[in-house]
Amino acid sequence: MLTPTLHAGVLGSPIRHSLSPTLHRAGYAAAGLTDWDYTAHEVDEGGLAPFVAGLDVMWRGLSLTMPLKVAAFDVADEVSELARRAGAINTLARTDTGWVGDNTDVYGIVAALRDAEVSEPARASVLGSGATARSALLALQELDAGEVVVAARDEAKAAALRDAVPGAGAVQIAPLRSWTSGAPQVVVSTLPGGRAGTAVAETIGDADLTGVVLLDVVYADWPTPLARAAAERGAAVVSGLEMLVHQAARQFELFTGATAPVAAMQAAGRAALGHTPDA
Repeated sequence: MLTPTLHAGVLGSPIRHSLSPTLHRAGYAAAGLTDWDYTAHEVDEGGLAPFVAGLDVMWRGLSLTMPLKVAAFDVADEVSELARRAGAINTLARTDTGWVGDNTDVYGIVAALRDAEVSEPARASVLGSGATARSALLALQELDAGEVVVAARDEAKAAALRDAVPGAGAVQIAPLRSWTSGAPQVVVSTLPGGRAGTAVAETIGDADLTGVVLLDVVYADWPTPLARAAAERGAAVVSGLEMLVHQAARQFELFTGATAPVAAMQAAGRAALGHTPDA
């Protein structure tokens, strides 16, 4: 008798280049979950509710990428406290009572930084003021960071971000060009690659970043201009792939109830992108 297949997948638009199928499928293979599959689906904001409504009980979990992380609040039957604080849902997990919306991005940032031996940094900086920056602020709270600065090109937007994060009232706002000042011990860059990354890399100048841990959430076209420039000035640089792997591992556990084989998922992601542990 054939075992019914359990389904999970990633939704978003565009979705073609998502690394999630590679990570989750590697996890299923390593964990021996032969009755699971994981697929990618092109879904925009307007299509999320009908897509979810059309899923049968064999669907156990959904990973959500842009532009669905806010729209998911309208389809979740229950929302975790962390997702509410983050203002974003990147995970829908089916339970006996319906779909639970959660956020594993915060978990991914925390785990990636802990792997880099970051704990209770006295001073930390977040670069950028978008949705991922909000998750970064929550992650730094989890790590018991002391003084935290959000450095952004749009300081008014950064201030609004700070005001939206519970417990972040003491966070300072600074211009992006000054992010290397004040001797931060850990920096989380939530800036996109391309021209924005090149521009912020140029602000490093001759700053000494020895002892700084930089997590650059970008993982494609690695190393980014920022990662390369920071490493040249002495920083220990962590790729966004490490954050992606850990957030996917947490989703894996929420969907399947099994312990995630993080090493196997990490190896699959690195192989897909051509990364090496030291790259």
